[in-house]
Amino acid sequence: MATRHLIIGGGTAGMNAMRAIREEEGERSEITLVSAEKPYSRMVLPYYLDRSIAESHWTLDQCRNLIAQTKAGSHVVMVGAGFISFTILNSILALGAKLTIVEIAPRILPRMIDATGADLTARWLKQHGVDVRAGVQLTKIEDARGRKRLSFKTGPDILADVVIMATGIKTNLDWLKGSGITINRGVVVDSHLRTNEPNVYAAGDIAEGLDRISGHSEIHAIEPTAQEHGRVVGSNMAGRDVSYHGSVLMNIVEVCHLDIASFGAWDDAKAEAVSGLKPDRPAYRKLLFTGNRLTGAIILGPSKDIWTTNDVGMLKGLVQSGVSLARFKDHLRRNPFDVKPVFIASNTTSALLPETVLGRPSKAPAGTPVAV
Repeated sequence: MATRHLIIGGGTAGMNAMRAIREEEGERSEITLVSAEKPYSRMVLPYYLDRSIAESHWTLDQCRNLIAQTKAGSHVVMVGAGFISFTILNSILALGAKLTIVEIAPRILPRMIDATGADLTARWLKQHGVDVRAGVQLTKIEDARGRKRLSFKTGPDILADVVIMATGIKTNLDWLKGSGITINRGVVVDSHLRTNEPNVYAAGDIAEGLDRISGHSEIHAIEPTAQEHGRVVGSNMAGRDVSYHGSVLMNIVEVCHLDIASFGAWDDAKAEAVSGLKPDRPAYRKLLFTGNRLTGAIILGPSKDIWTTNDVGMLKGLVQSGVSLARFKDHLRRNPFDVKPVFIASNTTSALLPETVLGRPSKAPAGTPVAV
């Protein structure tokens, strides 16, 4: 009898688990997928919203409804100014809508960048016609003659044609109560992403796995972690013995041609912080050191500046590799924007090149030119 696998959830982690099973198994197994929708990556939703991908491969009723409601000149209010709302911000503007963002926290992107970065981003958005109201508490949404009225604890009401709730995710754990699986903030997993039940694994937003920087167990509800988790889980389900090196918290988003990114422990109050600011560009760097390691970073700058694009990848590599920067800290203290020579001289590329998720070269899925 063929080995039987059950995958619950058709997002990035589930898709990559199924793909890895097929790549690694010796004999063809039986895979059953349980999902509310056909499998797809929810990170493509912004591209569907701005109509830069076709509909034929997706069953995205909420996106279709949103496109139908969002007309040129309509007023859209997004509740929440975190990563999720910023991934769809460009798409809403591309539909010709007027956009207002409201956020309960004192600043926008509170779980991604610090106050300096948030202030630069808010000013950039204002220059591009986006109204930002931070530090406000929404108390009520009610119908108002075919529109929506949003009321707040303080400040004036807002009338909107469309309201988008983008207040983050909540891990769905209720269905596991009484299952015997150990749950903390998420499903607790070991170095192989196994739960306390030997044949049950967890991956993606639900898994409380290893944070590569801190060494602690964390939930990283981000696409790269879901992809890596899925591939490790699928390989282990197929009979391999693959341990996971841990994920790096990262968020990268572009809004109105401004690149914003953070990596690792970007908000560690105990770390040594070095920063540089060029408000006229605008451009911002913040580097956080624990000893001689770069353990966190924030970068912000115009997309058209090639050094912004380059530095995003190099800062991520410096954080992920954990190479010693003892020889270069004084240089970075004086020149926090001068990352490239440090990246090259520290041999970060040599440290990262041998590293793969599954301990082997990547394979391209059948029929596609892309290796994963």
